[in-house]
Amino acid sequence: QVQLVESGGGLVQAGVSLRLSCAASGRTFSTYPMGWFRQAPGKEREFVAAINRSGGSTLYADYVKGRFTISRDNTKSTGYLQMNALKPEDTAVYYCAARSGVVLSSQVNGYTYWGQGTQVTVSS
Repeated sequence: QVQLVESGGGLVQAGVSLRLSCAASGRTFSTYPMGWFRQAPGKEREFVAAINRSGGSTLYADYVKGRFTISRDNTKSTGYLQMNALKPEDTAVYYCAARSGVVLSSQVNGYTYWGQGTQVTVSS
């Protein structure tokens, strides 16, 4: 199995950028497709982005497409979420997740391993 720890969240103003990191330990990180999800207060956890094992294929939710970029560095066992042009509606706890297999997934129940989350708050 793999353990995931997110970092990089914080309180920022609308329009700025933030980069989240997801440090993995345990089994080889490069064997897992990974994803980022977020959960705002009172709302369900929702998909943000996913990336395949090599980093060559990505998937984005429409509401972040063009603003967020998912990437990974398998030599460092770390995944990233670059968030640009942040909006107040991006405020949420952001989670990274990993899943077995090859196929990318946008489904919460498609992921087995989860980090503890990092808070991102965007003020207007």
